[in-house]
Amino acid sequence: ALRSGLAGLKVLLLNVSRAVTHDVLITFSPTEGPRVLNMTEKGKAGKVQLPREIFRSMSSWTVRMVVTVLNIQQLGMFEEVNQTGQVLDDTVVGITVGDTSISGLQDPVQLTFAHGQLPNNVTPQCVFWDTSKGQAGGWSSSGCVTQPGDKGTVCSCDHLTFFTLLLNPALDRSTAQALIAVATIGCRVAMAFSIFAIAFCIFLRCRFRSEDTLRINLGLHVNLVGSLLLLNLAFLLNSRLSGETQLGTCKVLGGLTHYCLLCCFTWMALEGSHLYLLFVKVLGTYIHHYLAKLCLVGWGFPALVVGVAGVIGSYGEYSIQATDHQVIARLCWITSEHVLVHYITNCGYFGLIFLFNMAVFGVVTQKSCCLQGTGVVQRDRKAWKVALVAMGLFCLLGATWALVFLTHSTSSVPMLYLFTILNSLQGIFIFIWLVVLYYPKTKEITGSLSHIIRHDKTTTVSQG
Repeated sequence: ALRSGLAGLKVLLLNVSRAVTHDVLITFSPTEGPRVLNMTEKGKAGKVQLPREIFRSMSSWTVRMVVTVLNIQQLGMFEEVNQTGQVLDDTVVGITVGDTSISGLQDPVQLTFAHGQLPNNVTPQCVFWDTSKGQAGGWSSSGCVTQPGDKGTVCSCDHLTFFTLLLNPALDRSTAQALIAVATIGCRVAMAFSIFAIAFCIFLRCRFRSEDTLRINLGLHVNLVGSLLLLNLAFLLNSRLSGETQLGTCKVLGGLTHYCLLCCFTWMALEGSHLYLLFVKVLGTYIHHYLAKLCLVGWGFPALVVGVAGVIGSYGEYSIQATDHQVIARLCWITSEHVLVHYITNCGYFGLIFLFNMAVFGVVTQKSCCLQGTGVVQRDRKAWKVALVAMGLFCLLGATWALVFLTHSTSSVPMLYLFTILNSLQGIFIFIWLVVLYYPKTKEITGSLSHIIRHDKTTTVSQG
């Protein structure tokens, strides 16, 4: 055996006979590096156990085995984009036997990563560096089984490459089950109120056929609330059926849920765009087939995104684990191997929509205040109603979804509850907002909004 080491890199070279009669045992630690472990020795450090079948299958009589222990913080290697878990002790173990790639082992290689009692808010996961993941590679758990223990975690993998133990944020069982229960109840209630809101909007559209601006506004609201209704329905179907479906059905269900979510985000963006046209450009009702074009974008663009994601195999079973390493729930969603798709199509897409809508909200609020100061808007409007309309508009533009950026780490349990409750009840908030804004004085339907729009039209004509 030959051992060598540099700063952050320790290597063990070992020639192993094809006639070896026992498994090869290697011990390693972040400070000492790898070395051969005697059969009778009980080490407290990490351990690698390579089955003898690996060496017996080689064509040459003697084969060279290389075990590498790397400190990735010192070397600046194995850095994954948007990595959520932490590498245990910044240690990665690489194993190669001979000159060929070894995979599909019937008797897996076992790596034991030694550690003390782990915090309650993390769960260990055995992973390897997959060079085919993304542009620069990333961590993947495919082909590896994780067996957590009090003093260490055993990783059983069917191939040889670079391995490590990721410590991922995790929920405790009681909190996770409570969040699922709250989301389920909230979705059911929100579905009922979404139906009420859609019926209310359709009633107003039928009653005021001659008011084009009102009909377009209500048409937008119907589509947004409809997308929320479909999202709640997809979530309930997903949480109920995902554990009992075949892989193909699960992929379809995951794609459907993703589609409904993207439709919600897109219609929030269209609500913001429409508000911008009404208040700033004053063009909303003068575009030919305006609502039909919005529908084409609102329902068509998400279908295009989901279609591309489905072609590259992004959907499948996604497991949610508690700190006791038991699976709490299985959902049909974007798989962990395609987490980049989630970050781009969900987090990135919504982030852009949120910034745009908040900018529109700021412009509309500033313009409303200016017109109120000039006497265009009624000064005697009740303060509580104005505040409620503003809050409803804030919710309509999807501001409650921005809490997702504060729940990236599951250590903030109150923020997780707030995010779950507010977004599962978004349909209720929009229904209340619609009733306060449009009923019962339907001739003053948009209150300050319609008055401002009419004032803008007059001002534009006079300036022309």
